[in-house]
This record gives sequence, C-alpha cells and structure tokens, in this order.
Amino acid sequence: MWAYESVFYQIYPLGFAGAPFENDGVLEHRILKVIDWIPHMKKLGINAIYFSPVFESDTHGYNTRDYTKIDVRLGTNEDFKKVCDALHKEGIRVVLDGVFNHVGRGFWAFQDVLKNRESSPYVGWFNRIAFDGNSNYNDGLWYEGWEGNYDLVKLNLHNEDVIQHIFHAVEGWINEFDIDGIRLDVAYCLDYGFLNRLRGFCDSKKEDFFLLGEVLHGEYGRMLNEMNIHSVTNYQCYKGIHSAFNSENMFEIIHSLLRLFEDQPWAVARGAHLLSFADNHDVTRIASIIQNPNCLPLVYAMVFGMPGIPCVYYGSEWGTKADKSQGDPALRPCFDKPEWNELTDFIAKLTVAKEGSEALNYGGFRSVVLTNKQCIFERKSEHERVLVAINMDSNDYTAHFDAGCGMAVDLITGENFDFGGGSLLPAYSAKFLKCER
Repeated sequence: MWAYESVFYQIYPLGFAGAPFENDGVLEHRILKVIDWIPHMKKLGINAIYFSPVFESDTHGYNTRDYTKIDVRLGTNEDFKKVCDALHKEGIRVVLDGVFNHVGRGFWAFQDVLKNRESSPYVGWFNRIAFDGNSNYNDGLWYEGWEGNYDLVKLNLHNEDVIQHIFHAVEGWINEFDIDGIRLDVAYCLDYGFLNRLRGFCDSKKEDFFLLGEVLHGEYGRMLNEMNIHSVTNYQCYKGIHSAFNSENMFEIIHSLLRLFEDQPWAVARGAHLLSFADNHDVTRIASIIQNPNCLPLVYAMVFGMPGIPCVYYGSEWGTKADKSQGDPALRPCFDKPEWNELTDFIAKLTVAKEGSEALNYGGFRSVVLTNKQCIFERKSEHERVLVAINMDSNDYTAHFDAGCGMAVDLITGENFDFGGGSLLPAYSAKFLKCER
C-alpha cells in the first residue's frame, strides 16, 4: 500500500484559501492556490496530501450541501481537477475528506423534508426524524444531530438509497479527480456494515485505494479489522507525545508505543500503520503546546521515527502558533505564501530519511533505552535495523547499551556514528541510526 511509505500534508482548504466562513454563494477560484504551494510540498518531501472538506457546504465544510460539487467559495470542479492533475504530475497522491455521518441543513434532501414534511420521499434518509417534535431552529420537527449539533443532520446509513447516493459521489470523485483515497470523518460513528461495503466498492473502482478513519480512542487493531479500512488516526500517541515532552517524561509516550506496537501478542495495533501527527485542524498547534521550543524538532522526530504514517499540518512545519481556545478559524488560517526555516529544513530531512528506509516504513517497535529525558527505540524490518535516539535534555547524554553493531549511519544527517565507548547524544538532538551489519 503506497500510503504506508508516504508522508502526508494536510490542508484545510476553506481556511487555506481565505474563503469566508459563511457560504456567500459567490464563485471564487481560490482552490487554485494549492498549485502555487506544490514546490514547497516537494521541497518538504511530501508525497500525499489530505484535503479537509472541499465540497459545497453551509459553513465549515463538514455540513455538506452537495457531495458532487466543489464549494463555490473554492471554485469549480474544473478548478479542483486542475489541482489534482498538478499534484499527480508531481507524484503527490490525493486523499479527500469523506463526511458521511452527517450533512448540513442546506443538504438538498433535508431541505425537501423541511418543505414537504411527511410527504417527502427523503424522510428515511435521516436518523429519527419526529414530526411531533421541534428543533432549536424551530423547524416544527425534531431530528438527530451529530453529538447534539443540529447544524449537522445525521444520515441513516442503513438506508440503501443513502448508501447508493454516497457510492455514486465517491465514484464521481475517482472518475473526475482521480483521487487516491478517503479520510472518513468521525469514522468511530459510522456503521461498520456500511464501511465494509464502502471498502469493497472502492476496491472495485481503483487499485490500492486508501481508506483512513478518524478515531479518537479505542482498540485500534480491532477497530481496523472490524471497519475493514487501512488506517486510523493515532490520537493516543498524539497526546502522549506533547505530554511527554512538556513533563520531561519519556516513559509516557514509550508506554503508549509499546502498548500499540511492541512485537508481543498483547500489542493492540501490532503491524498496523496508523496516521501519526503533531497537530491538525481540530487541535492547538503543536508550537503553542510545547513549552520548550528546543523540543519542537524532537516532536517531529518522534512522529517520523515511531511506527505510522506521518502527517504534517500546513503551516506547522515552520512553527505557526494558534490555540484551540481562540476558535477553529484560528487553527485554519490563510497564509500568503509558505515559509521555510530551521524547523522546516529539519522536517524535510526526516521525510528523506523515512522515504528510503524499510525499517521506518515497516519495522516493528522495541524499546532499548528509556529515561525521563532520553529514549532509544529499535525499528527493525526484514532487511534493515534503525535505532531512533532522542535526547530532550539541555545536556549531552551518553547511553551505554549493546547496540548490536559497531557503526551506524544517521539517516537524518548522513553522518557516520560510532557506538564504541557509549553513544553520545548531543543536547536537544535526534538521530535515526541505521545499523551496519
């Protein structure tokens, strides 16, 4: 699967392109801005892009009006095809947000229910509509909203017409834009029977079509099997990473990694390829969470070094700050152009290291050295062995352990590394040490 060897870049298009929050109905060709960023993505080493919602919606993209039409605030279907063609030409795969749990109040079938009530042929498309109730929009009927949000009308994924409508839309995305995968919004809410049918449908339309599920918690390995998808978001390690660096307690993140990936029967996601990230469009920017700026590059070393598929959120590669308390728009800004600094340069080196490493893409996980401020863990595959070493201390650290080899090459810098006499890790440093056999 191509995704297991990829580095993803996430863009929230409505924010990225500077679109108004409310859908004003005015056509602007803002999505073409992505083409201008392709050289930046290439320099960064990105080979897959995940777009948050691009289809016509009421406001933020997750309240869909039409699954077949690019949001007018972003442009036309033809505009987005140009973007996808340009990305594919440069070897960058395209994954779209599939928001199938709910739609917006402006969704055409729900508008028909509001207008025609019991006489609408689309009543069965939605969960638990009650015409003897009322909503906080004073509709004269009640319906189920996602987690109590009534701007997000919950779909009935047991209704065959709904399923076929979604499948028709997905087929259109593949045929029109040649997309390579779908990120399934709130996958933990979706009916597993629907997901299994979606997997079969997508497999029949395009080889190696990637399905990624948004999951916040749970037994990831079991969920992957039951959902019949390729990957889920690794929120367990997201929390563990920033907490470990802020509390100077590497035990926390290593405990999470062992629980998920250790080569033991009890590991709940052993062999899985989860989506790893430092931040995204829903959480505080990592540069605003990490208290010691010297540790920010080390966070990305952990994201790239541990098992999983790394994903970088646009703007965070140069250390953009924003806090969730400022509201979602603050997390999803418009930048005039990409920036490049030492952090960006370091992440670019990590992408090169991962791209060429069988162990970093497919290797297992074993903890080798662990202290409060240092960790060394092994990523071992059939043909390669890499030791990921991180020192978050302000002092140099010498680790005394049996490395199993005398020499190594640091995949980040290309420098040779001698294990003789102990392994010196400079202050605030990370190394991906490929062991010479």
